[in-house]
Amino acid sequence: MLLHFTLHKQSVASDFTLHKPFHAKLTVMIRITPQLTIDEREIVLQFIRASGPGGQNVNKVATAVQLRFDVARSPNLPEEVRARLMRLAGSRLTNEGELVIEAKRFRTQERNREDAIGRLVELIRRATEKPKPRVATRPTLASKKRRLEAKKQRGETKRGRGAVSE
Repeated sequence: MLLHFTLHKQSVASDFTLHKPFHAKLTVMIRITPQLTIDEREIVLQFIRASGPGGQNVNKVATAVQLRFDVARSPNLPEEVRARLMRLAGSRLTNEGELVIEAKRFRTQERNREDAIGRLVELIRRATEKPKPRVATRPTLASKKRRLEAKKQRGETKRGRGAVSE
């Protein structure tokens, strides 16, 4: 996962003496493919308590991560990628078009955060791949003969199941 940083400076004089306080806005872009990036501000992370083993730690520390990404309203997703992503998301997609990914494999917030973002990136990357169109082919003569022979065999088997004549 590559991160791209963009700094925006508000006011710096040409001789590099600051006349006003220097404020840097840090925009983190998450690179999905070389052509597609999403702004980290589009992702909402919520830390929740994880279930399962972990001793007393599990009751005290919110280590699990719930990632929410608004697929329906993301300005960075092309329409065809958006449609494929919504199909791939399945039950992880809410009625409002929000993708919800829960990560609780690890015992630390940071590793679960990385896991959730990595899974989001992988899902979007899979949605960027265009499916290959199916090319219709005709069955071969040999496969037709095999199918008919199998049908005859099944018919013989079923005919043998009839009532026994004495």
